[in-house]
Amino acid sequence: MTDANSAIVTYSPAYTIVPTYECFNRCTYCNFRTNPGESSWLTLSAAEEILKQLKNEKVCEILILSGEVHPNSPQRQAWFQRIYDLCALALTMGFLPHTNAGPLSFAEMQQLKNVNVSMGLMLEQLTPELLKTVHRYAPSKVPELRLQQLKWAGELQIPFTTGLLLGIGETADDWWTTLEAISKIHQCHHHIQEVILQPHSPGNQQTFDALGFGPHQLPAVITKARQILPPEITIQIPPNLVKDEQWLLACIKAGARDLGGISPKDEVNPDYPHIQEQELRDILQPAGWELVPRLPVYPQFDSWLSEELQTAVSLWRNSS
Repeated sequence: MTDANSAIVTYSPAYTIVPTYECFNRCTYCNFRTNPGESSWLTLSAAEEILKQLKNEKVCEILILSGEVHPNSPQRQAWFQRIYDLCALALTMGFLPHTNAGPLSFAEMQQLKNVNVSMGLMLEQLTPELLKTVHRYAPSKVPELRLQQLKWAGELQIPFTTGLLLGIGETADDWWTTLEAISKIHQCHHHIQEVILQPHSPGNQQTFDALGFGPHQLPAVITKARQILPPEITIQIPPNLVKDEQWLLACIKAGARDLGGISPKDEVNPDYPHIQEQELRDILQPAGWELVPRLPVYPQFDSWLSEELQTAVSLWRNSS
């Protein structure tokens, strides 16, 4: 949690590892996916070489971000095992894994809890109307399925990140409904670390023909979100999707206190390079904000972790 009244803005020094870009969903705004069978899976040996190169880069979080293999696919178990093995490898090499791989079964989440300090899944929007439009060919975007993930994460005591995608055909009332649902689930389990407010930003691969969500709208959304969400949940915004410095500062003033993982490439929005740490400092410091690195698990959740994970987290907390 970042105190909404403090002058501190956090970010996670991160790197994204993608097991596969293959995805059985076809969201029309997606700039990430490839069709099943069209791209190779990342091997453990290739991942190890990447991680070796990161050892001296001050990277803490390894985000395992994957396209989705259908739950009934004969490849599902191999896909899940690859994700698990990548997390275990990152952990062994001294990094802190965080997985976002779409809806998982309760058993899959239970297993991944052993090799992740936190996990995540975007709700995007809960309105079923999107199943007629941008999510028409995206079976795992059924709202009830994604809400179930948040509930299971709470039951399993997994520190969790979720969020909204803004500007994909929903209404303002849909934003508040989705935020209220997040708040309600959190009040049962107290497990949600962050809520991301992500503006839709058009990319080269998508078929969704719509303008991006204007950053000038974001501060008002953040203000309302801050009223709906419990104070212990941090609001996160992606600075590479809020290009105008003044609107970025307005978002922070409105209550956003985290800038997410800062890495060389935004895999979800590849047309929008991440703003790197020093450039962010140059924007924030003159306005009175201090940029501070954080771990992918917030301190209040350390006790939820296994002894092995607590040891790994303690090493990072002590070094910083």
